[in-house]
Amino acid sequence: MRQHLITAFGAVLILALVARHGVAEAEHWQAVLVAGDTAQPVFDNAIRAVGTWLSEHGVPEADIHRLSANAGQRDSRGDPRAEPATLHRVLDRIASLQSQPADRCFVFITSHGGEGLGIYLSREDEMLRPAALARALSQGCAGVPTVVIVSGCYSGAFARGPMAAPNRVILTAARADRSSFGCAADKTYTDYDACLLGTLAHAANWQAVFAETRACVGRRERQLGETPSLPQARFGAAVRNLPLQF
Repeated sequence: MRQHLITAFGAVLILALVARHGVAEAEHWQAVLVAGDTAQPVFDNAIRAVGTWLSEHGVPEADIHRLSANAGQRDSRGDPRAEPATLHRVLDRIASLQSQPADRCFVFITSHGGEGLGIYLSREDEMLRPAALARALSQGCAGVPTVVIVSGCYSGAFARGPMAAPNRVILTAARADRSSFGCAADKTYTDYDACLLGTLAHAANWQAVFAETRACVGRRERQLGETPSLPQARFGAAVRNLPLQF
């Protein structure tokens, strides 16, 4: 009888600890992937690869939202599941994620960028700016852990100012005053996106993703004799050691 009581007490204690620390709740990731320009296939290639990576790691297709400047075009090279990557649709898609406490947000945006202007969305000749993205994230992702990757020239502007928040990991392809490289018709991905995809395959956490991707980009740029793009990152206090886990 005593042994049964001890066993029962132990089970209750474990359940209490699980409930207290939220271990019983499965993490639910919602993702928004944006290919902002049609000039080269590298952007659509990247969101296709990131979408595949998310699916392989258990994120349901219904929770992976794809937007492309190519969406719906007659000669589209993009993903047939994608919706048009206009400024309104991108911001509305992020703002309408309606995250719950156990949710996580993942946003990946790849395109050309303009210094002091933001990220280019060619579908309607618009620019996505850091302040607008920050507002959409605050609506759709609130305070849940959020990973934002902005790949484009001068994208470091997205790693500071209104984008900075305790719940956000932000990775960018370049410093705010530097170009990034690899936007060419004969490339599969930009240099940053290629390095990022290679790192996602094995990194343990987002700190490691940043460090390894930055090192990979640096090696490529030295080989080509390019001016360093200096990828940037910001890790909010609440997600400083967020694991790479879906």
